[in-house]
Amino acid sequence: MEFFWLLLIAGVVVLLQALVLGRRSLRQIDYDRKLSRTSCHVGDTIEMIEIIQNKRRIPVPWLRLESILPAGFQFGHQAETAISEGTLYQNHTSLFSLSALTRITRTHQIICRQRGVFHMDSALMSAGDVFGLARANRPLRIESTMTVYPAYTLIDDMPEAYRSWQGEVEVRRWTNEDPFLITGVREYGSGDPMNQIHWKATARTGQLQVYRQGYSADPDVMILLNIEISEQMWRVVTEPIVAECGLSYCATIAADLIGKGMKAGFGHNAIIATEDEQDARILPAYGSEQLSALLQCMAEVQLKSRLPFHEFLQSFVPQQGQPNNMDILIVTPHVSEPIKQAITNLEQSGSTVSILHVPGIEQLKKSNLYQTMQDHQPSKKVSV
Repeated sequence: MEFFWLLLIAGVVVLLQALVLGRRSLRQIDYDRKLSRTSCHVGDTIEMIEIIQNKRRIPVPWLRLESILPAGFQFGHQAETAISEGTLYQNHTSLFSLSALTRITRTHQIICRQRGVFHMDSALMSAGDVFGLARANRPLRIESTMTVYPAYTLIDDMPEAYRSWQGEVEVRRWTNEDPFLITGVREYGSGDPMNQIHWKATARTGQLQVYRQGYSADPDVMILLNIEISEQMWRVVTEPIVAECGLSYCATIAADLIGKGMKAGFGHNAIIATEDEQDARILPAYGSEQLSALLQCMAEVQLKSRLPFHEFLQSFVPQQGQPNNMDILIVTPHVSEPIKQAITNLEQSGSTVSILHVPGIEQLKKSNLYQTMQDHQPSKKVSV
């Protein structure tokens, strides 16, 4: 008889603890996640800070926290966290207990290995009683976005053609004609556009005369990236490291130009989040805010072609009668005949066009840059 009562009392205790510690266990549990920075470059280290607080006077025997995070984030090892890593995402599962009126702060060191804009806005928290008879689940909504810009390339690792182009731009910086600054007239020369003819001076002298333009201090440099690895590429980039190398070049060039007090813009022919084609280009401007906008645009580039690059180049040829003195630097892995024709059209409209070749995969493998970019790629291993 005593044994029966002992079993009955034990059963009542188990049920009571299930009621107290089970379904109500998450009612006063708060969770928050913060990032030490909201933007960085590939290869940079940031901190993710998690704060878990138990406001109840009753302990939580076990608390399970699950988060889906980008695979491009490399976390340091933590004993209480199991990580299952895939190609695009990794699942983080943590299991621990919380004492009454306890606040826990966990700091994770993260290496950002992949360029992009990442939204980490969800998590799932579960808790229950000691014996697992009852449990509670609560999905968590967390507004958290991380923007990872392309890595900068050392100037010494940039192609020799870039350093030569730098010197030419420095010279043109003080010799670029300004279409809005008219200082007089001069005789017509080969290559002068027809819209620059000064008809009154021509009638007066009997010979074709054109406006003499002054010179601007800085050229408007537009950096244009071709996401197509080869002319045969259909839509999806077949060698992502080559495309990422091109983006790294673009980021380095933009930072270099703006750091020297010059104007820089950026455009590309890759897929974009919106349907507005104008979002794929930012016209040249000065300053740190412009650099942030350019890097943001580069971070958003998806490795799929939106339209052929020669068509994208053709969109920069101005309508007849419009001035165009843009300095265009094309960053591309290849130059096809249609691209050459588009470049000719740009030059005939008044633009100065230069080409910076992105090395192919075989050439990249022989460089120090390849190993660096390999280190920044997400791991394909699965660890638990």
